Amino acid sequence: MMLRNLALKGKIEVSEPSKTLRALNFSTQIKKVLNLDCISKPLKEAEYAVRGSIPARAEELFLQLKNPQHRFPFQQVVRCNIGNPQELRQKPLTFVRQVLALVECPYLMEEKNMAQTLKLFPKDAIKRAQSYFENGMVSSGSYTISQGMTFIRGHVAQFIERRDGFPSDPNKIFLTNGASQAVTFVLQLLISGLDVGIMIPTPQYPLYSATLTLLNGVSCPYYLDEDDDWSISINELRRSIQQARQGGTNVRALVVINPGNPVGNCISVARMEEIVDFCVAENLVLLADEVYQENTYNSALPFASFKRVKERMGGRHRDLELFSFHSTSKGFFGECGKRGGYVELSGIDPEVEKQLLKLASIGLCSSVAGQITTDLMVDPPAPGEESYELFVQEKQSIIDSLKRRARRLVEVFNSLEAVTCNPAQGALYTFPQVRLSKKAIAEAERRGMTPDAFYCLQLLENTGVSTVPGSGFGQKEGTFHFRCTFLPQEEEFDCFTELVQNFHKRFMEEYSDNS
Repeated sequence: MMLRNLALKGKIEVSEPSKTLRALNFSTQIKKVLNLDCISKPLKEAEYAVRGSIPARAEELFLQLKNPQHRFPFQQVVRCNIGNPQELRQKPLTFVRQVLALVECPYLMEEKNMAQTLKLFPKDAIKRAQSYFENGMVSSGSYTISQGMTFIRGHVAQFIERRDGFPSDPNKIFLTNGASQAVTFVLQLLISGLDVGIMIPTPQYPLYSATLTLLNGVSCPYYLDEDDDWSISINELRRSIQQARQGGTNVRALVVINPGNPVGNCISVARMEEIVDFCVAENLVLLADEVYQENTYNSALPFASFKRVKERMGGRHRDLELFSFHSTSKGFFGECGKRGGYVELSGIDPEVEKQLLKLASIGLCSSVAGQITTDLMVDPPAPGEESYELFVQEKQSIIDSLKRRARRLVEVFNSLEAVTCNPAQGALYTFPQVRLSKKAIAEAERRGMTPDAFYCLQLLENTGVSTVPGSGFGQKEGTFHFRCTFLPQEEEFDCFTELVQNFHKRFMEEYSDNS
C-alpha cells in the first residue's frame, strides 16, 4: 500500500511483472513435496476394513439420500459395519450424561444456581460431579497426569477386585483413549525388531493386523474353529507358533479377544486355563482384549477374566505377563465417542512399566471425558442411591434387547440359502458364512473385488445396509463371510432383516450357476 501511494505521487515507478515472471509463477507446475512415493510403506500397506471402502461408499450414499434428485431402493443407510451403538440410536445412560453435563458446566453447581440444579439433576449425580473437583480436577478442559486421574484408577482397581476376587494395584492401571490406544501402546512395547511376531486370532479385529503392519511387526495368525462355534484350539495355537518360529519369527505374545470380535465367541474357563498354560510353557506375554465382557448371551459361558483365571491357577501361572484391556465403547454403555478405556498390567517388569508411562506421557493424557466415563462404568450408582433403580433398569433393558436381537439375526441368516451362522455367544456381531456361486465369484473377479466384498457391496447398494467382508478380518481360504452387527433398534429390526432377506433371495437368483 505504501509503494502504491508513493507511485501515485510520482516519487517512484512501479512496473508490471514481466511476462517471463508471470509465466514462471502461473504456468510452472510445482512438484508436491508429499506424495504417495514418499509416504511410509507400512502406512500404505495397513488396512482397517471396518472403515474401509464399503463403509466409505455407505457414507457417500448417506449424503446422496439427502438430495431428492437421487433415487435409491431404500430410505436410509444402516451402518452395521461397526460396533457403534449410539449411531444406531441406542440411548445413552441417564446418570452418565447427567454427571458429564455437570462436569462440563460446573457453574450449575455454584451456590447461586443450586436450587435450580436440584430440580433438574438427582443429588447423587451432583455429588459425583463434585467429587472430581474435590479430588484435584480443576477443569474438564485441563490436562490430567499422564496415567490418568489417581482416584479414578483407584475405582478401576476396586472394580477389578470385586469382579475377580484378587487384589489390583491402581499404579498398574493406565487410563487410555479407549482400549485401542492401550493396545497400540502395548504393541509398541513388544515390537522391537522386524522379526518380532504376535499371535492374533483369525478372523481378528483389524486393529491388531493394521497396527502390526504400521510397527513392522509380524502377524502370526491362529485360526478359530468355525465348526466348533469359533472356539480356540490349543493344537492350532501350537501349529501357529511352531510355523512362525520355524520361519525365523521371534514370537513374543498371544492376543485373545474374549468375547470375540468379529465372530462373537465366548471362551470357557477350562479353555482359558489351557491358554494360560500354553503362554507359560511358550514364554509368551498374553494380551487379553476383554472390552465385551458385559456382552455375553449364553448362560453356560459367563465371562471370566484372564486375570482371575491365572490368579486362581496359582504357582508359576501368577507370574504370567498379562495386559488386560477394557473400554466404555461396548457393553451396555456404548459411549464410543467419549474414548474411555484402560489397561491393567499384571506380572510386568517395573522397567517396562516406565516405558509405558513414557508412551502415555508423549500423548500428555487421555480424554478427560473418557476418564470420567470410565469411572462411571466401573463405579455406577449403588443400591439406595437416587439414580440406582433407573440405572439398573436402563442397563438391563439394553442387555436383554441385545440378547433378543442377537438371537433373531442369527435365525435370519440361517434361514437364507447357502448361509450358515454360528450363535452369537457374546460381543455385538454375527459372522455368517455365505457360499457363493461360481458365477458370483467370476463377476467379483471381473470387477477386481474379493467375492465377499462384492456381496457386501451389492447388499449395500440395494438395501443401504453396510457390513464388512470377511476378507477384512481374515478367513480360511475358499470361505466367504461378512460381519454384521445386531445393533439396529428392535422397532426397526423386522424391516432391517426383511431388506437383507429380500436382497439375498434376488442375489442368489441372479447369480445362480443354473441361470
